[in-house]
Amino acid sequence: MSDATREAMEYDVVIVGAGPAGLSAAIRLKQLDPSREVVVLEKGSEVGAHILSGAVLDPCGLDALIPDWKDKGAPLNTPVRQDNFYLLGEGGQLRLPNWPMPPLMNNHGNYIVSMGNVCRWMAEQAEALGVEIFPGMACSEIVYGDNGEVRGVVAGEFGKNPDGTPGPAYEPGMELLGKYVFLSEGVRGSLSKEVIAKYDLSAGKEPQKFGLGMKEIWEIDPDKHNEGEVTHTMGWPLGKNAGGGSFIYHLENNQVYVGFVVHLNYKNPHLYPYMEFQRFKHHPMVAELLKGGKRVAYGARAISEGGYQSMPKMVAPGVALLGCSVGMVNVPRIKGNHNAMLSGKAAAEAAHAAIEAGRASDELSEYESEVREGAIGRDLKKVRNVKPLWSKYGLGASLALGGLDMWTNTLGFSLFGTVGHGKSDAEATEPASQHREIDYPKPDGKLSFDRLTNVSFSMTNHEESQPAHLTLKDPSVPIKVNLPKYDEPAQRYCPAGVYEVVREEGQEPRFVINFQNCVHCKTCDIKDPSQNIHWVTPQGGDGPNYPNM
Repeated sequence: MSDATREAMEYDVVIVGAGPAGLSAAIRLKQLDPSREVVVLEKGSEVGAHILSGAVLDPCGLDALIPDWKDKGAPLNTPVRQDNFYLLGEGGQLRLPNWPMPPLMNNHGNYIVSMGNVCRWMAEQAEALGVEIFPGMACSEIVYGDNGEVRGVVAGEFGKNPDGTPGPAYEPGMELLGKYVFLSEGVRGSLSKEVIAKYDLSAGKEPQKFGLGMKEIWEIDPDKHNEGEVTHTMGWPLGKNAGGGSFIYHLENNQVYVGFVVHLNYKNPHLYPYMEFQRFKHHPMVAELLKGGKRVAYGARAISEGGYQSMPKMVAPGVALLGCSVGMVNVPRIKGNHNAMLSGKAAAEAAHAAIEAGRASDELSEYESEVREGAIGRDLKKVRNVKPLWSKYGLGASLALGGLDMWTNTLGFSLFGTVGHGKSDAEATEPASQHREIDYPKPDGKLSFDRLTNVSFSMTNHEESQPAHLTLKDPSVPIKVNLPKYDEPAQRYCPAGVYEVVREEGQEPRFVINFQNCVHCKTCDIKDPSQNIHWVTPQGGDGPNYPNM
C-alpha cells in the first residue's frame, strides 16, 4: 500500500512508546508550553501493558519532573526499609555486609513499585496537561524526509494477511509527523535499531550488552512477608556458566516480586536461562519464602547492560533516542527508570528550545550533551567498569575489583580507566561441541513451572492471522547453521517457548516459530549467534498484558 493512501497528522513532537522516558518527555513539553502539540503512541493495549521492570525506583527522576508527585497520588507506596545482599551456594547462603558497599548501592529513599502502574499514573498526568496518548498503536515504519531526516512514523496499520499482503479489513495506518520524533521504545526497539544502523550511531562505541530479566509476582504467607524488604543474590545456580543474579522485593498486599537476570554474553549454547530461573526458586532460602504461596503473574524483558561506553550517539536529523533505546541502566544498582525519566525531560527541554528558535528536523545536540555531561552521565560513568570486569574476570574478582572501582569513582578517578566489552552477546556464543549439556530438573508445578504454563500468566495474545513479527533474514539458517553448530539455542534462550526444532520420524528437522507466545523481550534479536532473527512490531495492542509488573 503506497504512502499516498495514508492520512497524515502534524505535531510538534511525536513520541513512540509510553514508558517512563516517553511520558516524561511528553509531560515536560507541556509544562514548558501548554500549546505544544504532543502525541504519544503506545503499541500495548493500554499504557503499562508492556512495561516490565524490577523495580526499585530512585525517585530523583520524578522529583525533577513532578516535584509534588506525592500530593498527586503517584503509586510509590512501599519505601525500601531493608537491604540484603547474599552470595548463594546450592544448599546455603552467605550474607554480604552492607558497610563495604559504595554509597550508591544504598536503597534508602527508594521505593518498590510496579512500573506499569507508575506509567499508568504518568499517563494520567500527561493527559491532564493535554497530551494525546494512543494505546494499541504500533509504529511499524519511519517516515523520512527529502533530505534523509526523520519526519515521523507510520502507526495503526492493521489487517495484513500472514504473507504480508493487505487483507479484506486492511487499514493502512496514519503518518504522524513532527518537527522532532522521540524514540522511547525500550530495549532493542525495532525503529531505534533501524535509526542506529541508518545513521551509524554506534560508530566508535562499545557494543551494547544485554541481560534477560524474568519476573514472577507471588502472593505469599503473610507471616513471611516483610513489606519494604529488598534482597539481591548472586552465585548459584548460574555459577561459572553465566553472569547474573536475582531480586526479591516485598511490596504491599503480601506480594513479592521474584526476578532473575541472566547476562546474555554466556558462552554455552546449552544454557537455558528460563530453567535457571526456575531452579533458583528451589534454593532453600527462596523455597521457604514461597512455600504455601502462589504465582500470579509472569513476564520477561531484555535489559540494556552496556552502560556508559555502549551508549550510541543519541541524535540524528529529526530524531532522538530516549531511555533504554540508548541504554541507561546502572547495572550494579539494577536501576534505569530514573535515568529514563531524566532523559525524557532533557530531550523535551532541548526540543522546546529548538522549536522556540524556529528549528525543526535537525540534530538536538543539546540533549546529547545534557545526557553525557549531566546527572545521567555522572550516574553511569561511576559504574561503567562493573559489567566488563564481571564478564572478563568472573563473579569473585568483579565483586572486589568492581567495588574498588566504584569507590574510587566516587572520588573522581578510576584505576582501570574505561574497560571495553569486546564481543557482542551474539558473538560470545560458542559452538555446542565445546560445552557440556546441562541437565535441568523438571518443574514441580508448585515452585517451578514449564514455560508455556507461565506464559499464560503474562496474558499474552497475538492475532494469529497477521504476519509473524519474528522474521528470519534467511529461513535456512536455523536448521543448516544454528542446529549443527550451536544446537539451535533459540529453543532455550527464548523465555516464552516461541522457537522449536520439530523432529518427526523419517523427516528433516523443522524450525517452528510460535509467534503467538512472544512476550516482546527481544532476546532472540540479541542472542541469535547468526543474527538471523529480526524482531519487528506486531499489530497494535498485541503481546503481553501485564497487570502490575
